[in-house]
Amino acid sequence: MAKDEVILRFEEAVFEYNSKKRILDEVNFTVRRGSKITIMGQNGAGKSTIFGMITGDHKLEDGGLHIEKGLSVAIARQVIPRDELDLTVRAFFEKCFPNQKIYDIDRRIEKILDVVNLHAPLERIIRSFSGGQQARILLASALIQDPDLLLLDEPTNNLDKPGIEHLTKFLKEYKKTVIVISHEADFLNAFSDGVLYLDVFTKKVEQYVGNYFDVVQQITARIEKENRKNAMLAKEIQEKKDKANAFANKGGQMRLVAKRMREKAEELEEEKVDIRREDKAIRSFRIPHQPDLVGDIMTITEYQVISPKTHKPMKRKADMKLRRNQHLLLKGPNGIGKTTLLESLASGTASGTTFAPDTRIGYYRQDFSTLDFDSTVYDSLMEVMDLQVEENMRSTAAGFLISGEMMHTKIGALSEGQKGLVAFARLVLQKPGLLILDEPTNHINFRHLPIIAEALNKYEGAMILVSHVPDFVEKIRIDETLDLEK
Repeated sequence: MAKDEVILRFEEAVFEYNSKKRILDEVNFTVRRGSKITIMGQNGAGKSTIFGMITGDHKLEDGGLHIEKGLSVAIARQVIPRDELDLTVRAFFEKCFPNQKIYDIDRRIEKILDVVNLHAPLERIIRSFSGGQQARILLASALIQDPDLLLLDEPTNNLDKPGIEHLTKFLKEYKKTVIVISHEADFLNAFSDGVLYLDVFTKKVEQYVGNYFDVVQQITARIEKENRKNAMLAKEIQEKKDKANAFANKGGQMRLVAKRMREKAEELEEEKVDIRREDKAIRSFRIPHQPDLVGDIMTITEYQVISPKTHKPMKRKADMKLRRNQHLLLKGPNGIGKTTLLESLASGTASGTTFAPDTRIGYYRQDFSTLDFDSTVYDSLMEVMDLQVEENMRSTAAGFLISGEMMHTKIGALSEGQKGLVAFARLVLQKPGLLILDEPTNHINFRHLPIIAEALNKYEGAMILVSHVPDFVEKIRIDETLDLEK
């Protein structure tokens, strides 16, 4: 089998969820054996849907999808399905081989967990792992199948710095074909040799050769060139129209000249280049804070972490108070208990913690389980408002690229990135006194991140933040840091 032979080909591929939501429109691209490909595109453009077509979960409306005969494919999805969270580690991995009995499954699981730098009892329940540990388990579940084509959907979500470094090293050394969806520029640049750009406006896929940064430069240079050409054409078109109007008023033979001028202007219009519209970023926004809170909003006298050796909870003493306009950064490696602590704070069940009366808590959870997946976007946004003014809700939603068409879509049908934008829109409408954010960069398009960071930096209520993305954290004012590892 030649290294550079084509193993996957989309030909004039068309896919749509319904007559109003087309995802792919006569798309063409190829993937060669041994390549490391990145899929780029705006939240909701259909990147994960392309993976679904490759795995057979979605069927094309028209065109062709050709996969090399006998090619094995495995996918590491963004999140573990909810109906699998209560499985043991062993049962979860056994589901990777639905049609065969693997007699040495324990040995294979332990070996593959070592590859992703995770060690855990095989009887442990999946739900008990942190978000970062679950991300490693998802990756391991694809790797244990030893596929010819490995599909990774946002594999760095929830991973701490050592986890990302470990994954990057693995992908650099991986000999088979990989297609990755991610918004982490430095991570992608470390191993990518090609990019598929899914344009949310044209529904086309543009194929580029080179690493991630090379491709971004190519796209930028092309857009600048096309903009310059169109600007020159627009100037010439306007000149022709102005002359046509002037000649038309003179009558006689000048009217024929005016007609030729208009025809020339129309020809020039057709020469204009159809520029690929850049991803739209969300509008700048602010999260209003609950105005009636004074004094200490939250007091912590003790908290609970997970022992890295025994995997059991242990208590630690603390003396921490959060007042209005104070921002706390919660640090620690995957598995130390950050998400568990945030969840207990958000639910009011954390021992050793008290809140000011009537504190409204806005909680951005990394798996979006605070959202009702059976609720529509419209209902989800309206329910958090004190005064349910639809006009205000729709104005806020539009700033987060939530269209009128999306309003009556169920939350569960949205992409993970779109769920994230709905979650931020809810925080704006809720006006919390205490903001709790667990990995708010997960799934979010990189163009939105500076705008989100600016909004969090200016938030005037009390805030607790967990994030493994240093560039993001650096843009946010942090007043206190609590390192759970120390």
